[in-house]
Amino acid sequence: MHDTENMEAEAEFEEGEEPSFSDPEDFEDDISDQELLEDVMRERPLEADGIDSVVVVDNVPQVGPERIEKLKNVIHKIFSKFGKITNEFYPEDEGKTKGYIFLEYTSPNHALEAVKNADGYKLDKQHTFRVNVFTDFDKYMTISDEWETPEKQPFKDFGNLRHWMEDSDCRDQYSVIFEAGERTGIYANDAKEAITAEERARWTETYVRWSPKGTYLATFHQRGIALWGGEKFKQIQRFSHQGVQLIDFSPCERYCVTFSPLMDTKDDPQAIIIWDVLTGQKKRGFHCESSAHWPIFKWSHDGKFFARMTQDTLSIYETPSMGLLDKKSLKITGIKDFSWSPGDNIIAFWVPEDKDIPARVTLMQIPSRQEIRVRNLFNVVDCKLHWQKQGDYLCVKVDRTPKGTQGVVTNFEIFRMREKQVPVDVVEMKEGIIAFAWEPNGSKFAVLHGESPRINASFYHVKNNGKIELIKMFDKQQANSIFWSPQGQFLVLAGLRSMNGALAFVDTSDCTLMNIAEHYMASDVEWDPTGRYVVTSVSWWSHKVDNAFWLWTFQGRLLQKNNKDRFCQLLWRPRPPTLLSMDEIKLIKKDLKKYSKIFEQKDRLSQSKASKELVDKRRTMMDDYRKYREMATQQHQEQRPLRLELRGGVDTDELDSNVDDWEEETIEFFINEEIIPIGDL
Repeated sequence: MHDTENMEAEAEFEEGEEPSFSDPEDFEDDISDQELLEDVMRERPLEADGIDSVVVVDNVPQVGPERIEKLKNVIHKIFSKFGKITNEFYPEDEGKTKGYIFLEYTSPNHALEAVKNADGYKLDKQHTFRVNVFTDFDKYMTISDEWETPEKQPFKDFGNLRHWMEDSDCRDQYSVIFEAGERTGIYANDAKEAITAEERARWTETYVRWSPKGTYLATFHQRGIALWGGEKFKQIQRFSHQGVQLIDFSPCERYCVTFSPLMDTKDDPQAIIIWDVLTGQKKRGFHCESSAHWPIFKWSHDGKFFARMTQDTLSIYETPSMGLLDKKSLKITGIKDFSWSPGDNIIAFWVPEDKDIPARVTLMQIPSRQEIRVRNLFNVVDCKLHWQKQGDYLCVKVDRTPKGTQGVVTNFEIFRMREKQVPVDVVEMKEGIIAFAWEPNGSKFAVLHGESPRINASFYHVKNNGKIELIKMFDKQQANSIFWSPQGQFLVLAGLRSMNGALAFVDTSDCTLMNIAEHYMASDVEWDPTGRYVVTSVSWWSHKVDNAFWLWTFQGRLLQKNNKDRFCQLLWRPRPPTLLSMDEIKLIKKDLKKYSKIFEQKDRLSQSKASKELVDKRRTMMDDYRKYREMATQQHQEQRPLRLELRGGVDTDELDSNVDDWEEETIEFFINEEIIPIGDL
């Protein structure tokens, strides 16, 4: 029967009539498209495809046809840094733009990068961009009118980030890398013996760096930077920057700058990245051809501005937008070097001679860009800018070749920054200059000049009467470096590396040599933040034998010799600025004798381990006694109701309780009686 039907169907097909594949009228289709064509439906375009690559920029200037091209160029320059833009749309109304635009990127990741970095970008005083991904509008439109309490985020407690400042003996900390970088330790300094605060294996892959106020310890890893802090040095933040080699912090510790030679691409600059320390977010990336002169960016003293120098250009950026100040760089033909004042938002830069135009040093106020002082210089070979730590003085070391003479003459041009019109004094030296350094908190400076073996050390004082006085000169010094105490007055003249580690400890108040010593092949000198101690060291990175660090007092008395296997680096932990006013500091110095007895007693107790052990034992006994006394007092108080009950309500806890119920009784006792005849005397 079936065979017959098939033959009939074939006969009909052969006659040229096509078969009907339509479903009968009463057929019900119960198979969905998703089940039938699952692989095809999976690749079906979604309604939102492409939209997540679009950003909406609000608060854009409203301009007419004559300025629209200029606006488009500015917008494209700002937003093309985050990725390739494929489409731009500027809605218009009555011949003017509406104040918002649409930009489409090739990738949603580029759109997210634009939102993260350009939202809040300050174009000018009236226009600050607000940037959103287009898909966010659907999210905002579906927000419920009913208030929902936000989910409480867990608090990350990193502990007291300045716990080391609360040390009862005011011990400063320092980091040490040893065993060729395999181990890193943090130690509390003590005149007798260093106290280990933390020590870890392979904590960093290269070296470590403290933040300017000592809050964070930065460690280096192949994949990026990690920041540590708190009492137990927990990880507080990390920044992913493949192949990172260098780091720098803003003075306020809010931002950090990292450099890697591996990450840079033309469309996505990542050689240098500026990070927000608190959030861990990338603020901006920059191209960089060379890191030879690190840091590439130099920060103002308050962290509000940072600047970099390129050929004939000085670019100053502002925080937190990370955009160019006034949206343009300074064109300075031939600029060679620049430096920020440590005390004010003033930038100093110098330009060499150009044909008949003399070299010049310029002081510029930021952000106004007002030139507050220009100094012309002639026959200049080179200049170096040296700021005094508080920004009271600027020394421009000028190497000159005067006409008609042979050789180089050095002028020290001293700018008095706190005086009207910034007067300049000049000190001339005809010998070669080896080193120059300002007293951090004073008005003196030291110079090493001459040639070995006749190297001289000269000390100058910048007086208020407009004169610069030579205080003292030491001749025949074995030194190539000057290290001032952070508190001023004291310094170390050091002959590092090739000079075999000769050390001279100088008190500049009367220019006396307190001590002359030697740390053979010393490569580094580091003062502690208080100026009480100084460390000299021989690093394994520069010399493969005799690796150790020695601890000295500021007077040059040797306290410790610490021999660490393949010792590499020692860095003191910086202290944040004091909260005391100048008047309070003066009062403390005036009354220092009141505290001297306490300090002397502590010094005597710490002179021997036996004394320390005895003190610790007595403290432990005292703590045990206090605990027992508190327990006994509490027990006595808890038993008070029972005592009152047993004594009929009479309170006998106090000696003078129930005085009214007392009865006076007189009791006489016959002790002895002796009769002595008078006649026998």
